[in-house]
Amino acid sequence: MAAMVRLFWPSLAFVAVTLAALALRVVVLALLRRFESRSSALAIFVASVRVPSLLWCLVLGLYAAITVAGEFQHLPRRLGEQLSLVLEAAIIVSVTITIAGVLSTAIRHAAETRALGGPVTGLAQTATRGVVLVVGGLVLLGALGIQITPILTALGVGGLAVALALQDSLSNLFAGMHLLADRPIRVGDYVKIADDVEGYVVDVGWRSTRVRMLQNSVVIVPNKKVAESTIVNFDLPEPRMSLLLRIGVSYATDPDHVERVLLDEARAAAKDVPGLLAEPAPMVRFIPGFGDFSLDFTLVCQVATFVDQYGVQHELRKRILRRFRQEGIEIPFPVRTVDLRQAPPLAHQPQQGDGAEHRQG
Repeated sequence: MAAMVRLFWPSLAFVAVTLAALALRVVVLALLRRFESRSSALAIFVASVRVPSLLWCLVLGLYAAITVAGEFQHLPRRLGEQLSLVLEAAIIVSVTITIAGVLSTAIRHAAETRALGGPVTGLAQTATRGVVLVVGGLVLLGALGIQITPILTALGVGGLAVALALQDSLSNLFAGMHLLADRPIRVGDYVKIADDVEGYVVDVGWRSTRVRMLQNSVVIVPNKKVAESTIVNFDLPEPRMSLLLRIGVSYATDPDHVERVLLDEARAAAKDVPGLLAEPAPMVRFIPGFGDFSLDFTLVCQVATFVDQYGVQHELRKRILRRFRQEGIEIPFPVRTVDLRQAPPLAHQPQQGDGAEHRQG
């Protein structure tokens, strides 16, 4: 009965302070939400502390309970030290989770706004969070009086067996780290991997790379295959690319006239067609040149991104065909000349019957 009486006031202090802290948390978060749209840093802070702030309330309640128990209940020295150790461990855990949440949310926000000069992958966020949690765990073990050196030694010995058992996973992990360091692909780039995967890079995770194809389906490629494959990145060194349109006209057409018409249509289309750039200026080259049945020209234009070429080709071909009809420029059909000649008579060969009679004779 006496023990229950001694625990009453500390328990009451824990419950009262925890509830008060929770109420204060609700009020403060409600006030911060009103202003988070004005500041991105404030929005990051609110999103990252929403869950860890619950731990802060519990830590405050635990601190109040230990304070009340120590001042009014005259706890034994050993019990007081144990409660102080529990409070210290709770503070370390809450601070570790808070820092991990703040950094993870900040990195994700930087990835969305490209504040770091480019998008950030999920592997970078996971690695940052993992490093913070590992460091916090080591600090917690040190605070509890647990020797870290034997644990690290045991992990080093056991890591060999784990590495052998998880060769594929580890190879994909290190391949993902290589992709992050070398940056042959970035989140948002339009790439072609291994001649059969083509689309936008959605994320580079710890095991696989996700690519969203133009059909709006996501292809998941292991990082090891990505690192070993030939990669064509259509956004490096810049998204702008050249578009080559081959046009064939009749041999009776004036080449200078064809060049003027193609340049006029390309320059006019640059003002109206999305994705078609006016600079660098379009050009026409008499290449490949003399075809089997046509004069072949190549119209060279610049498009903003790789996928813009499809819409640009569609509009340019329609405009060129319409203008050719107005100018009387003929687009010839394939022509083949077939020379039919009578085959020379074959030399006289003895018939089978003649040969039989000769042998008989």
